[in-house]
Amino acid sequence: MATDYYELLGVSRDASEEELKRAYRRLARELHPDASGGDPASEARFKEVTLAYETLRDPERRRQYDMFGPDGARGAGRAGAPGDIFGAGLGDLFDAFFGGSPFRGANQQAAPHRGDDVEVALDLRFEEAVFGVERSTSLRGPVTCEVCSGSGAAPGTSPARCADCSGTGQLRRVRQSILGQVMTTSPCPRCRGLGTTVESPCPQCRGEGRRVEERSVTVEVPPGVDDGTTLRITGAGAAPIRGGIPGDLYVHLRVAPHERFQRSGSDLLADLHVASTQAALGAEVPIATLDGDQTIAVPAGTQSGKVVRLRGRGVPHVRGRGRGDLHVRIVVDTPTDLSKEQERLLREFARLRGEALANEDGGFLSRIRSSLG
Repeated sequence: MATDYYELLGVSRDASEEELKRAYRRLARELHPDASGGDPASEARFKEVTLAYETLRDPERRRQYDMFGPDGARGAGRAGAPGDIFGAGLGDLFDAFFGGSPFRGANQQAAPHRGDDVEVALDLRFEEAVFGVERSTSLRGPVTCEVCSGSGAAPGTSPARCADCSGTGQLRRVRQSILGQVMTTSPCPRCRGLGTTVESPCPQCRGEGRRVEERSVTVEVPPGVDDGTTLRITGAGAAPIRGGIPGDLYVHLRVAPHERFQRSGSDLLADLHVASTQAALGAEVPIATLDGDQTIAVPAGTQSGKVVRLRGRGVPHVRGRGRGDLHVRIVVDTPTDLSKEQERLLREFARLRGEALANEDGGFLSRIRSSLG
């Protein structure tokens, strides 16, 4: 059985609840035994897809799965709702085939509506992404009305059960198909699927139960996040119409590059420039790290491109303990703008080592100049 539930459903790891539901409905139509003619392979895959969906649609089980995989998610299950068999939500399955669930009784109230998810971008400095930070971000959107506390009804009144759908939020219809009679459901047009109507609307929100306002949300950025990471803050999204469950806030992080460090996962890479004499004779050279200055021992005879690793000086692991490493690449600088004395000493050094220089007396360039004169 495939263990990557996200890959099984064909969604990204930050897929929303609505994206998970759409993916499941699409696959359920293809793989359900009634649709596949009883093909055993399709039936087995249908069970896998159902298990994946049931795991990821539950926030707690999804969190356990993200941290520990399938084994960690099995112990965090929730009690099945009416119509759940073998852990599969048959209400969603009937939604996939018939547009509604037959398991909602005539006297059962409409399920609470959920507000829209909201997305914002948050810019971070490199150090803030590495060590974590608490930041505030402003956004404008629906918030619960304080006057009516989200009910949509004027003070002293309350919403009433919808007379058309008896509070279920749905109207049922029976239609004839090639398979016989099929019952379908659709949102009640009078109450817009909410199950209740407001006779005396709140004057502040006009019966919506919410208002559009500017608000500030505190975002706790954990240590070790990278550019492109998305954080989900449950319940910090848009307020729903007349009560229910707020949506989630998705914060997309944009991390500015660092002038000295390059990042690769939890590791960092930095260049350390040393003089040719230091590389030849050896030296102890200071380097600035994210934790402060540190001294690196450069052995005698070090060549340009050599990498020295400083353990535990990289980026903290987001989903674990410890930190990555800092890889320091030695760059040997060639001296320029030499004084006459420095040039003389270098020429003497080259002579002692038997190294020919291009512009010394008797050299190649000197012979060319002589022939031209």
